Amino acid sequence: MSEFHPFKNMDLPDLSDVQFNRDSAVIMVPVLLIMLAELLLFAEMDYLSICIHVALLLGLPLASIHFSKKEVTMAFQALMLLPLLRLVNISMPIFFDTTLYVFIFIYAPLIIPVYLVAKDQDITLSLRGFRDVNRMWLVYIFLAILVAILIAQGEYAILASSYLISDLSFISLLKISLVMVIFVGFVEELIFRFILQTRLADTFGTWPGLIITSLLFGVMHSGYGAPLEVFMTAFAGLILGYMFLRTKSISFVSLTHGFVNVFLFGVIPHLGPGLGLF
Repeated sequence: MSEFHPFKNMDLPDLSDVQFNRDSAVIMVPVLLIMLAELLLFAEMDYLSICIHVALLLGLPLASIHFSKKEVTMAFQALMLLPLLRLVNISMPIFFDTTLYVFIFIYAPLIIPVYLVAKDQDITLSLRGFRDVNRMWLVYIFLAILVAILIAQGEYAILASSYLISDLSFISLLKISLVMVIFVGFVEELIFRFILQTRLADTFGTWPGLIITSLLFGVMHSGYGAPLEVFMTAFAGLILGYMFLRTKSISFVSLTHGFVNVFLFGVIPHLGPGLGLF
């Protein structure tokens, strides 16, 4: 079995594939509407935001019938996951006093539509990264943790987020790690990187697809109500997107994404900025 080297080829992607055409313009319509809906949510105009998301959720499947080009319909399918994510997030009732467990009920149901979209688009979840577990993975786990700490520190400086676990015991850290990596990190990376970034890259080219996906990732965090958090999350999306672009490993970016949330909502609120080291 050959070793898995995610950063073996560090060449920058070829910019010659950048493309803008009629299909690109059509796909930009729901992209801009999603951004508008999230900005309205940020402005506390929740009703209008929800109306736009519902309209997109109903309109994108109907629009797919009108357009015969598979490239457009597949992009619509990918984009449809974002209003679905937002509506599930907003409408999910609270079953537990512990906020951490709510994430399970938000993200677990999304596995079904994500699977259906991926299956319809013949996107196969490669075992690469899950299968090639060897000593090099210790390096990659270290890199994932390092990147996660840096991103989490930046987000904490903006949000000063409260903790989702009562202490830093092994059980508490295990709970938040399982929830944030398996549910939040994995599902969001499937949506944003594995499906959406792939489709937008097919339409707009590698770099525009990466940038647009990162911007969508940023505005989808507008619910925090902090403008800098939107930009910080978009930057984090750019990093995660580039990591996926170079590695094609959904496990690697999911692990990194999950660790960001573990540090942001678990470790740093207890230890303080700099993990209590300075």
